[in-house]
Parts: sequence; C-alpha cells; structure tokens
Amino acid sequence: ATLATGTSPKEASKMADETNDLTPITVITGFLGAGKTTLVNYILKEQTKWKIAVIENEFGEIPIDDGLVAESMDTPEDLITMDNGCVCCSVRGDLVRTLGQLSSRRKDFDAILLETTGLADPAPIVYTIQTNPKMSDHYKIDSIVCLADAKHVTAHLDEKKPDGAVNEAQQQVAFADKILLNKIDLVTEKEKSDLIARIKEMNKFAKIIETERSRAPLDEILGGNSFSMDSILDVDPEFFKDETESPNKKVHRIDLVQSVGVQFPGNLHAQWFNMFMMDLLKERAADLYRTKGLLSFQGQGTTKFVFQGVHEQINFGPSKKPWVEGEERLNKFVFIGKNLDRDELTKGLMECLYKEE
Repeated sequence: ATLATGTSPKEASKMADETNDLTPITVITGFLGAGKTTLVNYILKEQTKWKIAVIENEFGEIPIDDGLVAESMDTPEDLITMDNGCVCCSVRGDLVRTLGQLSSRRKDFDAILLETTGLADPAPIVYTIQTNPKMSDHYKIDSIVCLADAKHVTAHLDEKKPDGAVNEAQQQVAFADKILLNKIDLVTEKEKSDLIARIKEMNKFAKIIETERSRAPLDEILGGNSFSMDSILDVDPEFFKDETESPNKKVHRIDLVQSVGVQFPGNLHAQWFNMFMMDLLKERAADLYRTKGLLSFQGQGTTKFVFQGVHEQINFGPSKKPWVEGEERLNKFVFIGKNLDRDELTKGLMECLYKEE
C-alpha cells in the first residue's frame, strides 16, 4: 500500500465532487438487544424527513465475497416500500448483488442504512464497497455507527475472550465514527458518565449521541461524511494532547482497545513515511482498527495530505484544503487499536521528519 503523493488539490476537489454524487452508506453495528430493530422501525415507519433504503444483513458466518448465492436469494422484488418512501429488504450472504440491484434506484434515496447483526469487524464491507467498481461507482461509506445499550454494554465490554483476543463489543466501539448510546433512561447519571468515560478511553474520536428508545436524531447520524479522508480536519485539537503529562491523571486501562492521538510540527520525508507505514501495517494491521492522518511533506508546497484506513486498507490523497500562509505545519495521527504504545508510535513517526542536510 504505497501512499503516492502525485495528486494536486485541484484534482482532489474534482475527486471530491465525484464522491458527492455517490449514495452514502451508513453501516450500523451493535449487539442483539441494543435497539437496532427499534431504530429500523423508527426510520421506516415514524420519521418522514429522510428517504432511506434499509438493508438488513444477517451475516452469520457467511463471508461477503464468496459468491455463494442461495437459491432463495432475495431479489429486489422483496423490497418492501413504506408509506414514507423508505424501503427495506434483507440479505443473506451476497451484499454486492443486493446493492447492485438497488443501484438503478439509488437516486430515490437520501441514504442507505446497512444494518449488520453479529458482525464485529466492518472491514470486509468497507473494502468491498471501496474496491469493487460495481460498488464504488455508485456508493461510498458515509460512517460506521455503533448502537450500544447503556444498560448492558458494560457486560459486553467486560466479556473475556480466550488468548487475550478483543471481544466484539470493544471492536464495535473501536471501529465507530459515531456511537449511539441508547436506553440512557434506564441508567443513573453516574453509570452513564462512567460508561462514556470508558468508551472515550477506547475511542475518543467517535461522537457519542445519547438516545432513548432508539429515537435517533438522523441528521446527526446520516450524511456526516465522517468516513472521508478529510474527517481528520475536524478532530478536536484537545485529543492530541498527551494525557499522561497531566500530573493528576492516573491512567487506568481496563480495555485492550485504546485510541492514541499524536501530533508534531515539521515536514515529513515521503519515502521514510511510506516505509514506516508499510512496516507498521505489515506487523500490526490486525491490531489497528482505524487510522487517520494529516501530513505535511517536504517538497509538496501547500498541499495537505490526508489518509484514513481500516486495518491495512488505507485511502490516501490530497486534502480539499491546502496549508494556508502562516499556518503551523502540524502533522496529526489517530490510531485506534489493540496494545498501542503511544511513545513508540510517536518516536517512529518523528523519525520520518525530513532533515536538512
């Protein structure tokens, strides 16, 4: 995965215009009982502002791309159309086929909601939609939303897996751009604030939205483009401060998953940075759930480079916004994953800085 540095900001804005024409897909993850069915029913039957195609994907153990299509494979004949203009269908197995069949009608919808059951790692879906031309010509991933039940999510997060593996609940929190904290009316203020603090330890970059009975503010969930490479530009600068520096903060980690923000000024050496990232992904791709970056390269003028990735699949290119005159060239990195060592990551990245001969 070489990160090329050849696109101009003009080309970048052309690419951005093209992505604006794509139908956004929001992937919803979460445990059984978190309220996904209630959320889907709310979207299909109660709200009238958005026209949404809901695809319910019951994964079980079927890999997405194995091409095994059951005889009873749903064709969009089983698309159920609701009074509010939303549609709903369920898929087992071949997501590509269902999205392919929907593509001729995609302009009828503001968004597609892909509801997944029993899926911890959305990487295969992301990969399929971004790399399969039948998909990437029509669709883009808008965001990954994790629906969590405030009353029971702690038990899921505490679940111990053999061999120190990360449990599904922690993975779902780690992958999310947004976390819908549902059923908050069933917990005390203290339970809620403890839970939010714990979630932020694992993924401080996700936006937490509190809801009751899955009545989610759809404007905050859909169409935020939080999966775009440029999303790092909106990350709160506070997130990059090293918390261990504050003397009164004792960091006590209970979860294997954590989020690390790194920032430092200067220009990076493109080749050294490429090598660092390739080595990191070769050794740690499975442990790195989400990565984001904002980079200044030596010799690339005012072009800001951005990347965002899931495991080893990294999208990289020029940002829509260049560096402006007088702006400090701060490189920023976000890593969310398992067993991350902040100091080691910072040291490795800073060794990629361009040094004047």
